[in-house]
Amino acid sequence: MSDPVKSAFSTITGAKTAKIATGEARNGVVHVVALTLTKTADALIDPKLVLSWLLTALSAPGAMIGLLVPVREAGALLPQLALSRRVEASPQRKRFWAAGSAVQGIAALGIAVASLLLSGAAAGAVIVACLAVLAVARSASSVSYKDALARTIAKRRRGAITGLAASVASVSVFGVGLMMASGVFEVAVAPLATIIALAGAAFLLASVIFLSLREPDETPDTGDDDGSLAALVEPIVTDSQLRRFVAARAALAVTALAPPFIVMLSAASGRSALDQLGPLVMASTAASVLASYVWGRLSDSSSRQTLMVAGALGAVVFAVVGGVGLVLGGLGGALGAAVAIFAAQIAYEGVRAGRKLHLTDMAEDAFRARYTALSNTLIGAALLAGGLFGIAADRFGPAPVLIGFAVIAALGAALARGLNEVQKD
Repeated sequence: MSDPVKSAFSTITGAKTAKIATGEARNGVVHVVALTLTKTADALIDPKLVLSWLLTALSAPGAMIGLLVPVREAGALLPQLALSRRVEASPQRKRFWAAGSAVQGIAALGIAVASLLLSGAAAGAVIVACLAVLAVARSASSVSYKDALARTIAKRRRGAITGLAASVASVSVFGVGLMMASGVFEVAVAPLATIIALAGAAFLLASVIFLSLREPDETPDTGDDDGSLAALVEPIVTDSQLRRFVAARAALAVTALAPPFIVMLSAASGRSALDQLGPLVMASTAASVLASYVWGRLSDSSSRQTLMVAGALGAVVFAVVGGVGLVLGGLGGALGAAVAIFAAQIAYEGVRAGRKLHLTDMAEDAFRARYTALSNTLIGAALLAGGLFGIAADRFGPAPVLIGFAVIAALGAALARGLNEVQKD
């Protein structure tokens, strides 16, 4: 591998060029390019915005629109426990990630075709089914990625890679949103189907690129694993650090749940939520661009402290936004809502960067996929339970819910304080 590649990798990670192995430098580029493609594709088929708008335009039943986010989130997390053993038994984790990305691409293309050929309940049923396939395929990529990253990139450089990919992807999505807002192309079913098809192509290209990753071709020794369910869930029983991590991550999941309640609160001021959609999307994307790489670099030094700081930031943001909402009855229009979304997204990016890298670095090679699957399965169940907050918002309003989120985020930060400094090993 040429010196320019090593130099580029050292720029990405902040490492000294002389200390970088040729294979690792090449692997760093593969990770960044593949992750950028999939993260961009993820944003282009976001069920909270893009697919919800699409099903509404296609006159799909409201019940099907309501299924989009639960299917996407639970489908991507809950199957991971069942997949973890297959990943552990595979000599190369990249194959699972690449297969998952390829299936996501095919499913995205199915959504695009269905939106062009169908309407009403038929379109809704096919698109939700394709989204379910996409979510399960994403679970295969998710459960295998931390292993692939740990086996190909050294500690203290992993966060920079994932952070850079997230920032570059956010810039790409911001550009698409800007083109929509400026009228470069009409926001209609056909152009949106084209965008979703491009997302599918990005998933397929990422699959091909990731297969070029230079990963050791070996299966770790899983010790005394007897293949039983008890052995599969044993880490959550025996590892107190894993239990604390899952508890902290569950509490900090409110940073992912909060944005819809901020949108609800902003709409309470009398402004149309549809009018505010553009500024909110741009604020969220701008926060990702600015924060992802910084949080990734901080996580390379201490993922524990990243979780603490991001949780504390989330607590402050939700308390302030909820308090303002109680006093003013809203957020003062689009500008106030955009500022709130921007701050909340920065906290969310910190939690996401910290929890991903902490789990990657805390787990041993033989059981990293299992730790990932256990954590994600439990968090998937917690996110499903998070639907209860919507009922609370209907009864008490979004402002009290956000104040409740502030308390939960503070609890998450406190729990994270008791985690080990896994980057020091």
